[in-house]
Parts: sequence; structure tokens; C-alpha cells
Amino acid sequence: MPSAAGAGAGAGGASVRDLRGPGVRGPRWLGFAEGDIVVVSGLPGGGKSTLIKRAAAGGGIDSQDVRERWERRMPGALPYAVYRPLVRVAHYWGLWRTLRSGASAVVHDCGTQTWVRGLLAAAARRRGRALHLVLLDTTPEEALSGQAARGRGVSAYAFARHRGAVTRLLRAAESGRLPAGCTSATLLDRTSAAHITRIDFTPHPS
Repeated sequence: MPSAAGAGAGAGGASVRDLRGPGVRGPRWLGFAEGDIVVVSGLPGGGKSTLIKRAAAGGGIDSQDVRERWERRMPGALPYAVYRPLVRVAHYWGLWRTLRSGASAVVHDCGTQTWVRGLLAAAARRRGRALHLVLLDTTPEEALSGQAARGRGVSAYAFARHRGAVTRLLRAAESGRLPAGCTSATLLDRTSAAHITRIDFTPHPS
């Protein structure tokens, strides 16, 4: 389960920790038990990859990293749509290997792929561990600015789908309803997310 500095779940039950809003000073680290899985969700450009790269040991499992590796290998004029299927296969292959190993994991999630969270929840159950949601609540303007800063955006249609999915996750978490299989949720805005420097996994008590 998360430590006192983590998502704040009580023993034996699900919980939501809301670290959003003016004057809220969140922790500098989020602590979870060894073998647990943490999924980081939010809008494209909302800061998921930035948080994972800064705070997760080893950089976590991020499809953006896979895409960048493939981009370096491909001719510059080749549209991403051409090799997108290869990127997805490589990403999910890496995810599967990590889950199969039983190692703790921090996973980038776009929010629209509910089957991915189902897969992660099933993997956590098999290993007798927990799945935790870290949800970034950013405005559409902040997310679009983030896309512009990285020089890569998504279509208006795709962005609308992401907004709908993330909004549903937020509203459910705010009312105490977590996605199926999740033990806890931590809600962050840009300020509280920027404050976090570590996502740690500590051994279970023997």
C-alpha cells in the first residue's frame, strides 16, 4: 500500500488523495509497495512523460520514449502514421516483459485505453500487489501549450476523446469511485505534479 507520503490509502480499502488547488503543498515523493504498479494518466501534453522521467527510477514505461527511439531510426520525411503500429507493438512488448518479471512499474496511460488499465490490474492481482492511479488534472489550454512546447500535437478528434476519458476518470475519482482494479488514486495539478521528485517502491514488511 502507499506510504504516508504516497497516495494515502488506508489498509484494506480504496482511497483518493486530492493534491490540487491553491495553497496545497503536496509531498515531494510518492511511495508505494514493492511490486505495485502505478499508472499515470492525463491529457496529451499535460505533463505525464515529464513527471515519469523526473520521478520514476529508470524512467518508467512510456510509449513516448518508444516513439522517440523509432523516430531516430526512421527517415525524417517518413510520417509517423506509417510506423505507428511498430511503435505500439514495441511499447506493449516492453510493458508485457516488465509485468511478467513481477517488477514494480510506473506506466504512462493516455486514459482512453481502458483495456490497458484492465491488463495492469490483472497483473497486479496475479502478483498479490496493488494498482494505483496518478491522475494529472490540467486544463485543455495547459495541455495544448505542453504539446506546442514539445513540438508534437494530436488531432482535434483525438484530443476530444482524451478530454472525455480524463474528465470521466476525474469525476469518478472525485466522487470516490476508482477505475476497476485500482486501490488508490492521487489527483495532481501542474503545481503539485512539478513538486514531486520521486516515485518510490519499498519492500513489503516480512
